[in-house]
Amino acid sequence: MTIDTKDILNSILASISRIDYIKTEEIPNIDLYMDQVTTFMEEHLAASKRHSEDKILTKTMINNYAKNHLLPPPVKKKYSREHLLILTFIYYFKNILSINDIQVLLTPLTEKYFSQEDGIQLTDIYEDIMNLELSQIEPLAKDVTRKFNKSQESFADAEEADREFLQKFAFICMLSFDVYVKKQVIEQLIDHMSDPAN
Repeated sequence: MTIDTKDILNSILASISRIDYIKTEEIPNIDLYMDQVTTFMEEHLAASKRHSEDKILTKTMINNYAKNHLLPPPVKKKYSREHLLILTFIYYFKNILSINDIQVLLTPLTEKYFSQEDGIQLTDIYEDIMNLELSQIEPLAKDVTRKFNKSQESFADAEEADREFLQKFAFICMLSFDVYVKKQVIEQLIDHMSDPAN
């Protein structure tokens, strides 16, 4: 393994170890206006942006989410803690799921737990989900390392000038296949949720 190759893997593992989320104690205890919501989300999810100029959420996105019933409408133009939690879920889901699939997932959540005062609250659900996800960081880093090492064994007979590209391509394909299969499973589960007769 060359130094450059090792640097790539170390960089990937470092970015995985920095995966963060919005902690519920960071969410203000007061309702926020739209500008405050976009600023809050931008500040707290900035590390997840691919490019510095990317936007986490815009006013148009949030208005569309409310219009399409992904997000309950604001009360007197103000957004609650629960709105921010739902927006966080939307932010992560929108990278891999259609708006319709997100709606199927979130509608039962918002109908039953949004502004819930007794029993399980949306904050409890969010914290449990985030803890489950954070517990997957170490196994995920190990799986990425395994796939990376496997890709480095591929194309051993290729010309040296081609080998590096082909090995990176193999690594990307292995990661993509993993995402593809998991996306298929997610879509089957969502289809079952939207039509339990399936």
